[in-house]
Amino acid sequence: MTNAAPTPPTDATRSATPATLGRALREARPRWAGLAGLLGIALLATPLALLLPIPVTIVLDQVAGGKPLPPFLARFVPDAVLASKDGLLWLAVGGVVAIALLVQVQVLATWMLEVWLGDRLTLGLRARVFRHLQRLSFTYHDTRGSAEAIYRVQNDCPAIQNVLVHGLVPMVGATAKLVVVLFVAGSIDLVLTLVAVAAAPVLLGILAVFRRRLRRQWTEVRERESAAMAVVSETLGALRVVKAFGQEDHEHGRYVTRGDASVKAEMAAVRVESLLWLLVGVVLAVGTAAVLYLGARHVEAGALTTGQLIQVMAYLSQLYDPLKTMGSRAAGIQKGLASLDRVFGLLDTAVDVTERPGARPLARATGDVALEHVAYTHPGGRTVFSDATATIPAGSRVGIAGPSGSGKSTLLGLLTRFYDPTSGVVRLDGVDLRDYRLADLRAQFAIVLQEPVLFSTTIRENIAYGRPKASHAEIEAAARAAGAHDFVLRLPQGYETVVGERGLTLSGGERQRLSLARAFLKDAPLLLLDEPTSALDAKTEAEVMEAVERLMEGRTTFVVAHRLSTLEGCDVRLRVDAGRLVVEHAPR
Repeated sequence: MTNAAPTPPTDATRSATPATLGRALREARPRWAGLAGLLGIALLATPLALLLPIPVTIVLDQVAGGKPLPPFLARFVPDAVLASKDGLLWLAVGGVVAIALLVQVQVLATWMLEVWLGDRLTLGLRARVFRHLQRLSFTYHDTRGSAEAIYRVQNDCPAIQNVLVHGLVPMVGATAKLVVVLFVAGSIDLVLTLVAVAAAPVLLGILAVFRRRLRRQWTEVRERESAAMAVVSETLGALRVVKAFGQEDHEHGRYVTRGDASVKAEMAAVRVESLLWLLVGVVLAVGTAAVLYLGARHVEAGALTTGQLIQVMAYLSQLYDPLKTMGSRAAGIQKGLASLDRVFGLLDTAVDVTERPGARPLARATGDVALEHVAYTHPGGRTVFSDATATIPAGSRVGIAGPSGSGKSTLLGLLTRFYDPTSGVVRLDGVDLRDYRLADLRAQFAIVLQEPVLFSTTIRENIAYGRPKASHAEIEAAARAAGAHDFVLRLPQGYETVVGERGLTLSGGERQRLSLARAFLKDAPLLLLDEPTSALDAKTEAEVMEAVERLMEGRTTFVVAHRLSTLEGCDVRLRVDAGRLVVEHAPR
């Protein structure tokens, strides 16, 4: 647990806004119909906004001022209403209520569609990133850690709805509203409209200046937050070690340090965004004041009526409203694009182990294994094997020994294609592993690890993890073979007992028996045992080894162990040391 600095931004985090935005739209292709519907509903806000000032204008100019109703409205109003001031007043009052209801319906429909569409977009992107994370190599995960991956799934992926649903759609709607309001306001008083429009270039210039800086600031915030989450993930994952060494305060200090860096980065971003809004507010205030001054002069000169001035001011406020929307959404889009850059950077990370085109299917292997001049070098540059060669007949028991860190587990990873050799070939039944379908290849192996891996679900589902459709009778038979049936029946709900996170409610021996039961049920022709008893006491080890002996029967088995006694019954021993693989055959 090092106090590593946050991961620096990758090339992906520096990509251009149009490229990232275009990719976000491609990711949303399955939801384009929903986006189009949302945009259509959002565009309805423009005609509704144009209707809002009309009732007030009718009251001031027609009811109070006695002026005739404008021709474009008069054609829709009955003559009886036109001839009566009371009728016009009731028309204005009814218009206020009707417009308000329409506005609320439009807002409600927009909100409901935004929630549904945003959640669907987020879920789709999260699912895609989660699938990609599972396909990435162990080298990637060992290097980057799980906390960063979790942060990108949970915190960065929702940015797609912030960018498209809450950003791009309102921006398009605001642009349409801006154009329509300009046309309508200009038809009433062109001079006032031009004065109001003079603020637009200034606002666009301010947004252009701040866009790139906001992107950098929010990218740094995401990196700092991810680094703080890494401390939480590491500490909770190794809580027993933390408590055993009394390092709770140390880990708390690490978290506070990184969390403080995250807060400082966010405050720096907020200061930049606040300055942006201050400048936007000043520009809009100056523009509104100029329009009000000139409008009052036009009323004095008789160029406008009082009602028309109020109508124009209302429309020009609608003009500034989309400008403010464009400013706020632009800032939000930059924040979202910073997160999407990180997501797309992850999706662009190449998968080390890929399936060749036209790969061969494999139903059930015989179990012959051969290593031909295999070399493997970690991405960091450390060579594990330089020229490993061995031939393992089907049904053999192979013991693998060597110092810690010599590459024993890496050898098992090469057999299952968790890694591919740097050079040389690993063969199964005479065929290069890379020529098999990846899923078919891995279906040939059952794996039992030193630290059993159980999921926070029922015992039944844990045993059936490799064969989810197995019957209860098959699951129970596998548990009996692994020596787990009796203790399972003593649990509160038997096979339906939920074991809790990582199965820590069970003892080490019980967890290992369930892991063996999972291997029994899978019934794979090859078995990999990575120090399956090293963490058990002598009595439990003896009981587990009885089940292991039964499991190894008829299977090509590779056993990694420190204790030589565990390797006594092996047909072949592979000793890994200093980049060399020494093969020793022993009579059974």
